[in-house]
Amino acid sequence: MKEQNEKISQISTGYNLAQLHEQAQDELLKRNWQVAAATYQRLVELEGAREELLPDFASALDGAGRYEQLLAVAETLLSLVPNSAAGLAYKARALQKLERLSEATIANDQALLLDSNLPLAWVNRSGLQLLQQKFVEALRSAQRAVELNPDDARAWANKGMGLLNFQHFNEALEAFDKSLSCDPGFLFAFQMKGEILCKMGHMQEAAENAVQALQLAPTDVTSLTHAALAFRSLEMYSELKKVTEELTRQLPDSLFAWENYMRSRRGLGEYEEANAALDRLLEMDARNVRFWTMKADTLYRLERYREAVNAAERAVRIDQDYPPARRIREKAVRMMYQRKEKRGSIQRRPQG
Repeated sequence: MKEQNEKISQISTGYNLAQLHEQAQDELLKRNWQVAAATYQRLVELEGAREELLPDFASALDGAGRYEQLLAVAETLLSLVPNSAAGLAYKARALQKLERLSEATIANDQALLLDSNLPLAWVNRSGLQLLQQKFVEALRSAQRAVELNPDDARAWANKGMGLLNFQHFNEALEAFDKSLSCDPGFLFAFQMKGEILCKMGHMQEAAENAVQALQLAPTDVTSLTHAALAFRSLEMYSELKKVTEELTRQLPDSLFAWENYMRSRRGLGEYEEANAALDRLLEMDARNVRFWTMKADTLYRLERYREAVNAAERAVRIDQDYPPARRIREKAVRMMYQRKEKRGSIQRRPQG
């Protein structure tokens, strides 16, 4: 990110136009979207909005996720070339991402009327059909997009989504792997691959996938969630602690985040910290028999037996048929009386 910001700051009139054109093309090919977009922006400022520049500028803005600006650039291109299929496709792309789906559909249909072999228009159509839950049509459109441009990560991702909606998990995984081979920085493909791996119970692969995703986006909630599921399943408590600390920052009211953070602390034998996390959980869900039972067990491990009995009794009052709560209560009561008897015997010991 620092290097990217430095590159953007260096784009100035100190470059000649040939150098700027070369840099823009190079950054676009490398998928350095923000730098490419800034370079094309500078070229437009220096040369004006020319037909030759605007499609690549639009591509960079699309990759950078700057959809309001993408819409403006597509409109500019269409003002220069009203029958530009690319202009209409980029307009549709921007409108779709801005959740103006009816307008997006109209623009994209116009693009396909002008050029039925335009890959971006088929990517757009499949994406729109997925949003409309037209899964058969979406899969067909995504397949057409893949055929026209097998190097488009978005086309493969849309195909993966279509397959996923038909529960074809293995084929969907293959599609998302293809997507990532086209663009190793495509976070959405990592997210969807992680979701499938977790559903299939392939937790080692899910953990590896989540680690890669978090290298791209360390605060991404979806990837943090998949990492938490995988690390907990694999009993990787140090790793679980790290991701759930971030999750609790991102989602301070999430039972999932706090429960898994608590479990990481228990797994590491850090019972004081686990007990504090349980207090937070019980603030959010005071009628949860599992949380009260784990509170009792945690206090038992801290040798705070009277408090453990009280917590276990709270759990039993919520669900008197919950065996773990009854067991921990019995254990805590036994230890509480053993300690009392031990103290009594010490006090009765004759003085020498």
